[in-house]
Amino acid sequence: MLAGVSVSWYTWLEQGRDIQASSDTLARISSVLRLDAVEAAYLAALSSRGAPPVETGGTLSHGLRDLVNAIQPIPAYVRNTRFDILAWNNAAADMFVDYGSLLPHERNTLRLLFLYMPYRTLILDWEQMSRGMISAFRAARAQAQDRAPFDRLIAELNELSEEFRSWWPDTNVQGFDEGRKRLNHPIHGHVEFTYVALSPEGRPDLSLVTYIPRKAAYDSDS
Repeated sequence: MLAGVSVSWYTWLEQGRDIQASSDTLARISSVLRLDAVEAAYLAALSSRGAPPVETGGTLSHGLRDLVNAIQPIPAYVRNTRFDILAWNNAAADMFVDYGSLLPHERNTLRLLFLYMPYRTLILDWEQMSRGMISAFRAARAQAQDRAPFDRLIAELNELSEEFRSWWPDTNVQGFDEGRKRLNHPIHGHVEFTYVALSPEGRPDLSLVTYIPRKAAYDSDS
């Protein structure tokens, strides 16, 4: 009633029938259900009524690579919507993992969380972080122009990780814009960061992610 649609029509929507919901109708439903911006975009993407899908290809500019290095000593990296790590600075390699020692297909945050024990054991609140990353990945996949790379990673993680296989069927979605990350680092000890992800102008397929220390991150006695 609040969205201005009939019970029958809304039932058909939930059943996934081909009823051609308009953008305006989906916006009203999103408002009534109090969906946040990420959830509303996910609903629109599933209905093919949202913003144009996001391309995930393209190379990094020299300026963006230089910026990542210039942010030192703040850990920073550039990732795409599939959470592949494309560029990083020495501080990120020191604090998280030496991405240069990994094969390109291994430089993926979800893959590291579930399949790479040196990275997995760094993360305090590992389950909370991993579930959150799955939710952000699910939202990104819905808006991708080419979902095949996402689906290949899903298939691999379903095969190799019991936790991922159990959590992927959930339907939660969320963004990855800002939050807190806690580490139990073998050298620096207990470290807390606020992470902030920003998209470069004209490149919605990329995010520059910076990790701002909340405590004395580089004090090994802390």
